[in-house]
Amino acid sequence: MARERIYLDNAATSWPKPPSVVEAVQHHLTQLGACAGRSGYREANEVERLIGDARKQIAYLFGTHTLENVIFGYNGTDMLNLALHGLLRRGDHVITTTVEHNSILRPLSFLKKTLEIEVTYVAPGEDGRVDPAAIGEAIRPDTRLIAITHVSNVTGAIQPIEAIYQIAKDRGVRMLVDAAQSAGHLDINLTETPIDFVAFPGHKGLLGPLGTGVLIVQSEVVPELQSRRQGGTGTKSEIDEQPDELPTKYESGNANVPGLLGLRAGVEYIREQTVTALHRQTMQCTAQLLEGMQSLPKIRIFGPENLEHRVGVVSIQVEAFDPHELATALDSAFGVQCRAGLHCAPLTHQHLGTIGSGGTLRFSLGIFNTPPQIERTLDALRTILK
Repeated sequence: MARERIYLDNAATSWPKPPSVVEAVQHHLTQLGACAGRSGYREANEVERLIGDARKQIAYLFGTHTLENVIFGYNGTDMLNLALHGLLRRGDHVITTTVEHNSILRPLSFLKKTLEIEVTYVAPGEDGRVDPAAIGEAIRPDTRLIAITHVSNVTGAIQPIEAIYQIAKDRGVRMLVDAAQSAGHLDINLTETPIDFVAFPGHKGLLGPLGTGVLIVQSEVVPELQSRRQGGTGTKSEIDEQPDELPTKYESGNANVPGLLGLRAGVEYIREQTVTALHRQTMQCTAQLLEGMQSLPKIRIFGPENLEHRVGVVSIQVEAFDPHELATALDSAFGVQCRAGLHCAPLTHQHLGTIGSGGTLRFSLGIFNTPPQIERTLDALRTILK
C-alpha cells in the first residue's frame, strides 16, 4: 500500500488543488483551446467571458469594485516587478523591511544601481512584526513608496499593514503590499483599506495553477504606473503605442488562459468556503503543530507566539541537525514534505541568525492538511530526535 504523502510546503505552492481547479484547466486544454481577446468564435468568446469572471471573482474576494484594475500576469514576482519598475523614478526613496522576499529585495537592488533610488530597510521586533512607528520615522520628503510583505514566508508573522497604510496615506506616500503568503489566507478588504498596489501569485493561497499572478491597482495611481511590457493586446491594433485602457495597458501578449481559468475556480472555491472558515481550519492544525513541537527537545521555533499574529508557516532549527538533512529524513522515511533553506529571504535569516547554518526547516500548512497528518509529522520528529 502506498504511503500517504503529507504535503507541508504550501508556502511554496498549494497542493492538492480543488477538483474544480483541475477540471477548469482540463476544460480549456481539451474543449476551449482559444486565446483570450484575440478572436470572435464561440470558444474564444467563452474564454473571454471566463477571464472576465476571474477578474470579478478576485475583485469580490478583495473588496474592490473596479474590475479593470485587476491586472493579470505570470506570477507574484512579475506583478511586484510591474509595480516597482513601473512606479519608481530616478532618485526616489523607498522604505522596505528586512522581512522581505527576494521578489522585492532584488528589484530594489537593481533599481538602486540603475535609477539611483535610495532604500531604507526597517527591521522587525523579536516576534518578527514591524512596528508601524518605525516605518513612519523612516519617511522622508522624497519617499515615494513603502514596499512591504503582508506575511513573512519564513516566520509566518503578519505585518500590521492597515496601520502602516494609514501612516502612508497621512504622509502622501504610495504603498505596495506583497500578499504572496496572505492572499486566500487572510481577509484583505481594499474598500476599507485602499492600498495602492497589492500583488500576489495565483498558485499559493488562492489554489490556482502555477504561472498566474495578480496586481490590484487603485485608479488614482494608474497614471503614475508605466507599462513595463509592450506588445499585442488584441485592441487598437492600428496604433504603434501601448493602449492606455485597463487592463490591456499592462497585459501585452497572450495570457496563460488555462492557468487563469484554474485560478478562477480556485477563488470561487475560497469564496464558497469563506476565507475565515478556511483560515480557522488551517490555524487549528498550526496550533496542534506548534504545541507538539514545544514539547520536543532541541527545537527552536521562530515567529510570533500569539496565533493571531501569524499564519500556518512554522520555521524551526533543530540542534545538531542541518535543515536540509532533516528535510530529507522526514521525506524519505516518513513521507513528510517540507522545505529547508533560506526561502529566498536572506535579510530575514540575517536577522534571525540562521543564514550561516543552512537557514531553517519550514512547515507550511494548507487547507487540506488534517490533524492526523500533523500528529504523524510530530511522531516523525520524535522518532528522528530520539
